[in-house]
Amino acid sequence: MTVRGRHPARTGRPPAHREARCHVAVEGAIDRTLRVNEQIRISPVRVITAEGATLGVMPTVKAMESARESGLDLVEVAPNERPPVCKIMDFGKFKYSQKKKASKQKQHQVQVKEIRVRPKTGDHDIEVKVKRAREFLEHKDKVLVNVLFRGRELAHIDEGRKVMNEVLQALDDVAKVEKNPSMEGKRMTAIVAPRV
Repeated sequence: MTVRGRHPARTGRPPAHREARCHVAVEGAIDRTLRVNEQIRISPVRVITAEGATLGVMPTVKAMESARESGLDLVEVAPNERPPVCKIMDFGKFKYSQKKKASKQKQHQVQVKEIRVRPKTGDHDIEVKVKRAREFLEHKDKVLVNVLFRGRELAHIDEGRKVMNEVLQALDDVAKVEKNPSMEGKRMTAIVAPRV
């Protein structure tokens, strides 16, 4: 929406498309879908104890009383069933375990990092590349070792194999060879993974 001769950002109101996207992501989305204790309004409900035994179908008030007697909460676990299924459990403990599961799923994803060397790469340069590969392996990433050949270097593949073996021997204490060295076009490749 523009006001005669004025830029939409200068009207004092954000454009409609910006308003639609400005919602706050709820960290505990699971908590919002579950109704607890007094939030459960539908009666009767099917009740399951903390141990997993079924108490049967009963009015919501009676189910909340039995939950309070055992010092726990009444949590609606299957709201779409008829009657809805509620479980007697410690809701705080349940939320904690759900949060822990969610954080476990966000753990480190293994990436493939790459180091490139040439048949004529000097000893010190190889040491630097090996040191970098060690850092990748410490972060639980796989390392793709590439020996690149250019022009007449292809006639001396044995020189490239020496460099590859030197790198793999230097990484032998922290990595295991996942893919043995092989030629792929103008490059020799090998993949190493961290030792577990």
